[in-house]
Amino acid sequence: MKEENTITAIVPFFNEEQTLDESVQRLISSGIFNQIILSDDSSSDKSAGIAKKIVTQNKNVEYICTQKNGGKGYALQNAQTYINSTHVVIHDADLEYYPEDISEMAEVAKQYSKSLILGSRFLGVKKRDNIYLRTNLANKFLSAFFSIVNFYKITDVATCYKLMPSEFFKSIDIKEKGFSIEIEILSKFLRFNKDIKEVPIKYSGRSYEEGKKIKFSDGIFYLINTLKYRFSNF
Repeated sequence: MKEENTITAIVPFFNEEQTLDESVQRLISSGIFNQIILSDDSSSDKSAGIAKKIVTQNKNVEYICTQKNGGKGYALQNAQTYINSTHVVIHDADLEYYPEDISEMAEVAKQYSKSLILGSRFLGVKKRDNIYLRTNLANKFLSAFFSIVNFYKITDVATCYKLMPSEFFKSIDIKEKGFSIEIEILSKFLRFNKDIKEVPIKYSGRSYEEGKKIKFSDGIFYLINTLKYRFSNF
């Protein structure tokens, strides 16, 4: 009998007291997660208290914290050993993404359980609010560059939503501590199983005034790390 997929959602966060509760409540309301891990990257605001309160009210939610602030990749690395589901997906705490899209990705994963299911903000006609044109164009350029270098078309390398087998995610030695974790995951998955399925998702971008953290320098690191993980054994 085929094993039924179960899903863990990892929520890496740093100083997201304004959005964390609503973001996690969206996950809980979807009802599709067996486990939700709130991975605190040593927040200095009220985020930890908010996360711990959510844990007391929901038996399938866990809170963990890094020993120091290290970046998104560092918070994800800290969660690896806690995963107890067949699949894992990453969900940022900033209200830019919608868990109902993960439900659609999970349906695809039922048919392709060994594939990485990627939520693309550039496929289909779902509602997307992109505040910064330069960011939108940069994402398209970075995705095209990644596709050319890896001989494998990906429309949205910078997307948060990647649903993947836990077997893969728990086995990789995560090197990137910051946003380049997105490139590292995709690059390493293409070595694990060269099969990535893309599903259209919604998107509601936030402004830098609202707490958006990714910077121009992160785009440069995306380019460098695309080459690094393509032509090295990291």
